[in-house]
Amino acid sequence: MQKITPFLWFDDRIEEAVELYTSVFSNAKITNIMRGGQGAPGSSGRVMSATFELEGQAFMALNGGPTFQFTPAVSFFVRCETQAEVDRYWIRLTEGGGSEERCGWLKDKFGLSWQIIPVALERYLGDSDPAKAQRVMQAMLKMKKLDIASLDRAYAG
Repeated sequence: MQKITPFLWFDDRIEEAVELYTSVFSNAKITNIMRGGQGAPGSSGRVMSATFELEGQAFMALNGGPTFQFTPAVSFFVRCETQAEVDRYWIRLTEGGGSEERCGWLKDKFGLSWQIIPVALERYLGDSDPAKAQRVMQAMLKMKKLDIASLDRAYAG
């Protein structure tokens, strides 16, 4: 078991969130669902907590109520090799009420922030030629979902 595990606080939609996340990623599974019994907060049988894995990363989730909300100060960074991969994550994580943000960021319908980033962007922005990196930066700043072909063109000049 990993030493540090992200812990997510949901407002009553934990089961729906965990099912979404484990359906979006190919290497994903729900490892435990704990339902409240008689006398537990909320209704009996309600999911109280869950553990799940996405691409080998363990997560814990709590059905904690409306006290705390997600903020973009914490997000999940997803490295993508291809445009098809970028598109798939983007579509699945924004569907049903998510929102597109700038520069490869999005919020899913639960308010959790994700960065869907092609590996080409990291390579281009880290290039030793500052003019190439700057062109890529300027192109990225105009995008919501990142488009690898457009980043390639900006890099090439």
